[in-house]
Parts: sequence; C-alpha cells; structure tokens
Amino acid sequence: MGCGAIGGAVLERLRAAPAVRLVGVVARAPGHPATAATLRRLGLDLPVVGAIEELDLRPDLCLECAGHAALADHVIPALRDGIPCIATSVGALAADGMAARLEAAAGEGGAWLELIAGAIGAIDALAAAREGGLDEVVYCGSKPPAGWAGTAAEREFDLARLREPTVIFDGTAREAASAFPKNANVAATVALAGLGLDRTRARLVADPLATANVHQLQVRGAFGRFEFKIEGRPLPGNPKSSALTAWSAVRAVCNRAGVIAI
Repeated sequence: MGCGAIGGAVLERLRAAPAVRLVGVVARAPGHPATAATLRRLGLDLPVVGAIEELDLRPDLCLECAGHAALADHVIPALRDGIPCIATSVGALAADGMAARLEAAAGEGGAWLELIAGAIGAIDALAAAREGGLDEVVYCGSKPPAGWAGTAAEREFDLARLREPTVIFDGTAREAASAFPKNANVAATVALAGLGLDRTRARLVADPLATANVHQLQVRGAFGRFEFKIEGRPLPGNPKSSALTAWSAVRAVCNRAGVIAI
C-alpha cells in the first residue's frame, strides 16, 4: 500500500527477495504518473489499484507504506477480510479509537497486524523491559529544519532562519504523533512498546547543524536503565522519511516469508 518514497524503496528491495512475490500496489491515485514512473524504473509490471479487493490475486500479506489514512482506508478492511498486515504508519494509532478498531478488525477476520520499529532501534529491549515494569521513557527526535517543513512547527518558528538547535515540541507521545503525523511515527512506536502514549515523554528538535535524523531513547525500569541513539539518513529526496524505515519494512516482510526470523 503506497508507492511514494518509502513504498518505492521497499519495492526495490523486495523485487528480488527470495520467497516473496509481489502481486500489486494499492495507491490513493492509481493513475498517477509518479507511481507508473516508479514501477517502470524498477522494471516491475504490477497492477496498480485503488483497493485491495480490486487485485486479481488475493495477497497473503499486505504492507502499509501509505501514511496514516491508509490504516482506516485499507488496513482495517484487509484485516476484516482475514489478510495479515504490516504497518509503517504507527503514529496513526495515536488517534482516539484507532487501536481498538484495528484490534476488532483483526479479531473479526482472524488476522494479525505487526507494527514495525521503523526508524529506531532498541524496541525489542524496551518491550521486554516493560514486562518487568518501566519507570520512565523519554524519546527525543532531532532533524534538520527542512525535515519539519510543512508541519505545525512552521506556524511558530521560522525554520529557515534557525541558527541553533530548537525544541519545537515537548509533551506526550500521543500529542507528538497527532501534531506531527508525518514526522512522529517513532514517538508512537516507542510509546506503544513501553509506557503508552500518555506516559511517554516526547521532545522534537529542529537542528540546523544536523546532517542526519537523530533518535534518542532514555529508559529506566526494574531491569535497570539504557540509552539508545541512532543517526539515520533520510531517503533521497524526502527529508521526512528515514531510510531505515524502508529497510525495517523489508525485514518484516522477509521474516514472514522465510523459515528463520531474527
């Protein structure tokens, strides 16, 4: 689902993946020339449709790379129809009732939904630590100012004129994911793996000196404490999307297709 920067990068890797057969692309505008150009560049002859049920072949697995709206538009119907899904737009679960709707759809269809780690790591350690009890989880996401273009930050800050790192948001993970839906999927992922959307603190920073997207975690709990930091490069031509998000999606699909997963 989706054939933008992340979807295109995923298709490029999956086209040669063993045990994976691509059967189609679901796009918001199936006839858009950019989608056709991407498939042509990748040498892929795939049907492009507006909904999963329009595909000639029923998929065994659907991968969402299309943005928050796709969970309601495509993932929920797929789950109801018994088709397992993997989602990259984890921030969509910050919306009231969305998690419950997804769970109900999966239960109705006997399917499952996997939320990938995306642009950050240590999610396995965080989720494991939750089982023993967590005291504090703080997430900080820092990007060059261009990475916050087109977001709520533009209403309060002159991003082009920033000369030093500037906190553009400090609040809960739910608030961050809602206010910055195209930039704060990581905050939602961290929250869902740990203390939840309302008890996880999120801080977002525009840094004119940054050359990469930086994600940091500070976690305390019964297990002890850990800190995690990753400096990720964005996908070419899209400063809002992390390249690691695309590779995380590829890994999730290949894990489902293979016989050994790690």
